Amino acid sequence: MGGYVKRVIEMLPKLSEEEVRRLFKSVASENSLLDSIIESLPTGLVIVDKKWKILQKNKAANRFLFSGGVDESKSENEPIWNLISEEEIADFISRTAADDKSNVSEEFTTTCSDGSVRFLSVTIMSFVHQTEISGNIIKIDDVTQKRTQDVLLRRMENMAGLTNLAAGMAHEIKNPLGAISIHIQLIQRAIKKAREGDGILPEKKFLEEHLDVVNQEIDGLNKLVMDFLFAVRPVKAELTLSNPENIIKNITDFFTPEFNRSNVDVKTDFVAEKKRILIDDKLFREVLINIAQNAFAAVKSKFEECSEDSPSDEKEMTGRIVFSTFIKDDKYIVAISDNGCGMDSETASRIFEPYFTTKANGTGLGMTMAYKIIKEFGGEIQVKSEKGEGTVFSIILPVPQTEKKLLA
Repeated sequence: MGGYVKRVIEMLPKLSEEEVRRLFKSVASENSLLDSIIESLPTGLVIVDKKWKILQKNKAANRFLFSGGVDESKSENEPIWNLISEEEIADFISRTAADDKSNVSEEFTTTCSDGSVRFLSVTIMSFVHQTEISGNIIKIDDVTQKRTQDVLLRRMENMAGLTNLAAGMAHEIKNPLGAISIHIQLIQRAIKKAREGDGILPEKKFLEEHLDVVNQEIDGLNKLVMDFLFAVRPVKAELTLSNPENIIKNITDFFTPEFNRSNVDVKTDFVAEKKRILIDDKLFREVLINIAQNAFAAVKSKFEECSEDSPSDEKEMTGRIVFSTFIKDDKYIVAISDNGCGMDSETASRIFEPYFTTKANGTGLGMTMAYKIIKEFGGEIQVKSEKGEGTVFSIILPVPQTEKKLLA
């Protein structure tokens, strides 16, 4: 662009008056076309100078940031954050300027004049002109439709999960109902035989044995129903800014004595930069406890030859569970790794399915709930495992740009 302007300047003395007129008309026409394109964009654009004073803005930016309009006399002297009607967006831009940052973005929730809620993504980038930074470009995108689609997708996932839960529930109920039916039939036959014969009822021990089995199966059914209700009940997460490492430390302090007695060492490796993440402390603790207990069971089954009764001075920690945290791509990641028995690829791929379990007494709902809770936090949970080598569960959570409460 700079070379083009230089050539035009060099040509001007050689051009006739009519040619100069046509040239400027052409340039004006191109500028007008460019302005029309910028004005027609659905994305809001604001260009500010090094002092964060507005140089140019389009209609979309006016709609998103300046609902009450802009006093042009003020815009020449005031930084942009003093002119923006949305306080949180103004604060974000002001802090970005104070920290001398660029290429940062954040989402905001705004309320329109008609009462509708919109979700805006605001991105701040450096404005480079002729290889020099001349200011910043503020880009505003309306991501309401995307957020709405995300909500619908989550509802569809919940419906699919509910269908799987119902199918699993039907399968789990079938066996205890069959056992109850068999034992009741045996009691009925014994009573019928007594009535048709000598009238002597079956011995008390006979009845008690069968009724005990019936009661045990009923208790199992009650537990299945309670687990099912717990799994289908919507997660009510009260998200607040918390330091996950404090929760991890409390859990490791609690489990370490028990795990050590089984020759399982527990370690933590925390990221140097402390972060506060939007989580529900109680629900996050449930997820970590569930994963920790699964890791302990996997490690213990692999190193079961190490007796819990061995003298402490002869013990060697053969098992290992490590809780680590780190930041990657603006995500806060909690990794729980173990050197237990691990899982094959098929088992790992089904670990979050309702009622899927490899434990004799497992419900198959623990990891399903963990998945559901982390999704409610706006995060992801992943698993990597190798048979005979160990497993790593990774909880991936978004890092908020500002310490503000997440709006549901």
